[in-house]
Amino acid sequence: MTAQFDMFADDAPTGGSRTRPDGRVAPAMNEDEMVRHLQATGRYRILSKLQPRPVARLLNPAFPLRGVIIDTETTGLSSRKDEIIEIGAVAFSFDETGMIGEVTDVYGGLRQPSGPIPADITRLTGITDAMVAGQAIDFDRLNALVKPADLIIAHNAGFDRPFCETLSAVFADKAWACSVSEVDWQARGFEGTKLGYLIGQAGYFHDGHRAVDDCFALLEVLDRKDQGQVGSAFAELYERSQRSRVRIFAENSPFDLKDHLKGRGYRWSDGSDGRPKAWWTEVAEADLEDEICWLRADIYRYEANPPMKRLTAFDRFKG
Repeated sequence: MTAQFDMFADDAPTGGSRTRPDGRVAPAMNEDEMVRHLQATGRYRILSKLQPRPVARLLNPAFPLRGVIIDTETTGLSSRKDEIIEIGAVAFSFDETGMIGEVTDVYGGLRQPSGPIPADITRLTGITDAMVAGQAIDFDRLNALVKPADLIIAHNAGFDRPFCETLSAVFADKAWACSVSEVDWQARGFEGTKLGYLIGQAGYFHDGHRAVDDCFALLEVLDRKDQGQVGSAFAELYERSQRSRVRIFAENSPFDLKDHLKGRGYRWSDGSDGRPKAWWTEVAEADLEDEICWLRADIYRYEANPPMKRLTAFDRFKG
């Protein structure tokens, strides 16, 4: 038998009244009381609509660092041939421990690309040719927001950074962090890394696939401190962004062992972006020796010295 919730139950909190189906008057619930009542049953999970944080007029000096969350909507996946059609940016303050302060600025802008927006992009983003007709990004506003940033965050920085650097040089010399790859979401109890999953499991819903809305959504998820966690997801992200990593290129590796490399997380570079034409991966400095030992034992089977490049947040996630 399916349980039903009776808004006219005898134990409902007071606050006005309603007439029961049997004609008797029963106390009514306000919105907050309804939520608490439903949650207390253990049979319901309530999602709250995410409300963007206001821009602070006065900034707290206890949060001296500046972060910017960036989101882009584009005509496709390649930063070499596709274009940004919308960019959103939410700037905020934070401290050395990764505690977030206030929102300091917000910018969102549409941009007309050189050709029509593909139909599948319009279906995904809701952005039409009519919406972007005659639209251009206000670079003075955008650059003023980004220039003070100590860290730029994107939910898939490997995608957004190359597009942003093509759009404006202000992004090129900044430290970047990726909220997909540099937060252990599984350890925080999340089942996936897509922003929609994170928002839903955090107890929110929002109007997704518009750039500024997604920036505010990511800010809330990053600032959330889950029960049992030492710090927020942003604190973890900020700490990880400060670690250097090493990119290893398994150059001249045997072709018949490519599946071994793929299985270990290596990706293929065709050499068109200036990198060696080879399978490659990134590891933390602490894991470098183990990775080289694995390559020598399982792939090369001799004392190979594959090319390596040390990376910081300033050069990671570039195209």
